[in-house]
Amino acid sequence: MWNPGFDYEEVQRAKLFGLHRAPCIYSWVHRGTRQRPGIVLGLARGGACIGKAFKVPVQSRDKTLDYLRARELVTNVYLETHRPINLQSGKRVTAVTYIADVKHEQFAGRLDHTALIAQIKGAVGKSGPNESYITDTTDHLREMGIRDGLMERISVELQDLTV
Repeated sequence: MWNPGFDYEEVQRAKLFGLHRAPCIYSWVHRGTRQRPGIVLGLARGGACIGKAFKVPVQSRDKTLDYLRARELVTNVYLETHRPINLQSGKRVTAVTYIADVKHEQFAGRLDHTALIAQIKGAVGKSGPNESYITDTTDHLREMGIRDGLMERISVELQDLTV
């Protein structure tokens, strides 16, 4: 959401109902390895999620989807879906979303706090340390005016562990 990796012509705050942001995916590539998985966010069933919606130019649609599929579906832990979202402008549109596949072996589900911290601490993948992913994501959520209590607690604890 804060590092889309593709060109877009417009971005708006958006709300997705029926799914919520959760640290529920074992990362084997970007923030960990198969031998030492990290934890990344996924959209899990229930609740609602505030984030960003990116409008892509029509001529870039296929290229953008190819890019997103290569990035998000690298191990197929996410399912590509089309979901209705409410834009900040009041308009309701359908968006491509990637939701956590609860049947996939990388689906961590809801880990207790101690297990979550232990899984994140020290994990590193091709996109860098898992701790950086958590703290950067929390910082960017905060910049958007989104307060996520769980992510805030995890970030504080991870920073306290590195001091």
